[in-house]
Amino acid sequence: MSEYRSPFWMPGGHLQTILPALLSPRPAVAFRRERWQTPDQDFIDLDFVDGQAGKPVLILFHGLEGSSNSHYARALMAQVQSLGWHGVIPHFRGCSGELNLAPRFYHSGDSQEVGWILQKLRTQFPAEQHRRFFVCGVSLGGNALLRYLGESGSEASYIDAACAVSAPLNLSAGGAALSRGLNRIYTRMFLNTLKPKCLKKLHQYPELFPRDRMLSARNLYEFDNVVTAPLHGYKNTDDYWHRASACHILPDIRVRTLVLNARNDPFLPGIHLPAACSDSVTLEYPDHGGHVGFGTGFLPGNLDWLPQKILSFLES
Repeated sequence: MSEYRSPFWMPGGHLQTILPALLSPRPAVAFRRERWQTPDQDFIDLDFVDGQAGKPVLILFHGLEGSSNSHYARALMAQVQSLGWHGVIPHFRGCSGELNLAPRFYHSGDSQEVGWILQKLRTQFPAEQHRRFFVCGVSLGGNALLRYLGESGSEASYIDAACAVSAPLNLSAGGAALSRGLNRIYTRMFLNTLKPKCLKKLHQYPELFPRDRMLSARNLYEFDNVVTAPLHGYKNTDDYWHRASACHILPDIRVRTLVLNARNDPFLPGIHLPAACSDSVTLEYPDHGGHVGFGTGFLPGNLDWLPQKILSFLES
């Protein structure tokens, strides 16, 4: 499939990020929800698209504060539904509309959670019944997926192909970019949903983290230093951003994988995109597309290119 070309009327990474997210329609998708108990007695919710016997299954891990209602999730799962495939969107903890129970949330390096979900799904979609088992991750979900693939090596060979879209491959560089200039609008958007969740979490666990420091966080670096890093076993933000970045582990991936990042993505400028990877990984860095944008045509609601790109790679 040809490289992405942005419409002339939608120049720049910001417009290519914001307009598709705000203006694209959410196609109707017939989801069926399941709730699973986690090994630590918490729960996650998964939304399923029930396909036809013998058809492939595609699992999608969403981005930071995303869900099955995110514009990219609806666009991809509408295509999955039209093909008669099986689709699954696992929600990271606290992202399905109900706060999770454990004293934790989710994070960019959540490879163990990704692995547990995929192994359990593989038992529901055994190889002898479903010939192909595909996985896709978007933004934070893409980074966590890549971490799992790299850490697992050949043990992830049950996955036929994978795709990561707009993953923040270098969390330190991405975090710095989101703290500057116009990019701060994205930081405010994330904090506007993360902070209320944290206040609810403090009702469950009043001493979990300092309330005032969490509320005063002005960027993701400060927020991760108070909440994300200590809750998930990291010393601080610097430790978290370094150890959770997928760029370090791309050479270890043994599953056929597409890494798709626009060079004008406001969340990770093209200068920081990695070049080193294994022979199993295809790095594709088009000049345009924004962050999980890739809109086409004369209306920003046309999101056909990205789902078709993902499906074309997975099936190739």
